[in-house]
Amino acid sequence: MSLFNKHAIFEKNSILLLVGILLVVAIGGLVEIVPLFYLKSTIETADGMRPYTPLELAGRNVYVREGCYLCHSQMIRPMRDEIERYGHFSLATESQYDHPFQWGSKRTGPDLARVGGKYSDAWHVAHLINPRDVVPASIMPRYAFLASKTLDGARIADDMTVLKIEGTPYTDEDIEKARADFAAQVNPDGDVEDFLKRYPKAVVRDFDGDPAKLTEMDALVAYLQMLGTLVDFSAYDDKANLR
Repeated sequence: MSLFNKHAIFEKNSILLLVGILLVVAIGGLVEIVPLFYLKSTIETADGMRPYTPLELAGRNVYVREGCYLCHSQMIRPMRDEIERYGHFSLATESQYDHPFQWGSKRTGPDLARVGGKYSDAWHVAHLINPRDVVPASIMPRYAFLASKTLDGARIADDMTVLKIEGTPYTDEDIEKARADFAAQVNPDGDVEDFLKRYPKAVVRDFDGDPAKLTEMDALVAYLQMLGTLVDFSAYDDKANLR
């Protein structure tokens, strides 16, 4: 049987053709995907990266729950206009502990990958309470209710346990002390030496302006204020020569 006749078998039998297509696609997909599970070199690393503190993680949960990612991406692309506006382009390692990650190009509002430290805590609080007070043209809804919703961290250890199963390097000590760390990050007068050893570069202060209670506003501002602050990009900027 000639090669033409063999090919004709597939052309005349749609079911056999479909099976053949699925088989070829499956083999091609496995060839591309399987090696990624075994090659450590495919995992980009950078000095300074760490998992979220319990409070930052709680803030990220609020961020995802309220759908902030639908209008704000956390992905600065390697294009001069984006780098000049937002800072160094995003590294994959910055999202290695995000489940789900916040990459994307849809922006109704500005990208937040480097927003940490750009504004004061008071600015963020005012922006969340009524965005028009600080950005008159903003179409962002109000989130004033976050300032009245208290948090006790009762479930944060469970969240960290699940993330540990997914690969986030939380230790048993981190999980055991999660609830205490949750409160410690908003109490600058407390003993936070051990906390800072486990979470380098973590900011310890009251975030929402009301030290009498720990709220979802505290958590969300803590999360926003750490975005883009963990990696020293000066070496990357020198190499890329993009800024």
